Amino acid sequence: MFQSNDIAKLLLRLLVGIMMLFHGMDKIINGISGIKKLTVAMGLPEFIAYGVYIGEVLVPIFIILGLYARVASVFLGINMLMAIFLAYSGSIFTLSKHGAPLIELPLFYFVLSIAIFLLGSGKYAVNSK
Repeated sequence: MFQSNDIAKLLLRLLVGIMMLFHGMDKIINGISGIKKLTVAMGLPEFIAYGVYIGEVLVPIFIILGLYARVASVFLGINMLMAIFLAYSGSIFTLSKHGAPLIELPLFYFVLSIAIFLLGSGKYAVNSK
């Protein structure tokens, strides 16, 4: 009846998509001025900061729906690499006061985006493959 692999893919997509969408909603509500400052501080044009809306709002919706989830996961992975580069450069190997790496959360999302890319969206998706 239910394919456990397809249910696992659905759960993975829902987890990543919904949790990342919370980050995107925060950017919609509170703006991206902090991200703009980080991009400029790294010598990048300020308009690059607007990519966060794609990576944290649009892409998670695609992942949740399973609509081109593999392509969307590539964009999420790039978004997470940019987050690590912008917010954590110079402190990649630094540990927090609780012993976890400072880059734990974006690294976690990066690895999960790779998993979605490798696994695909599964049977329970808008365009299932």
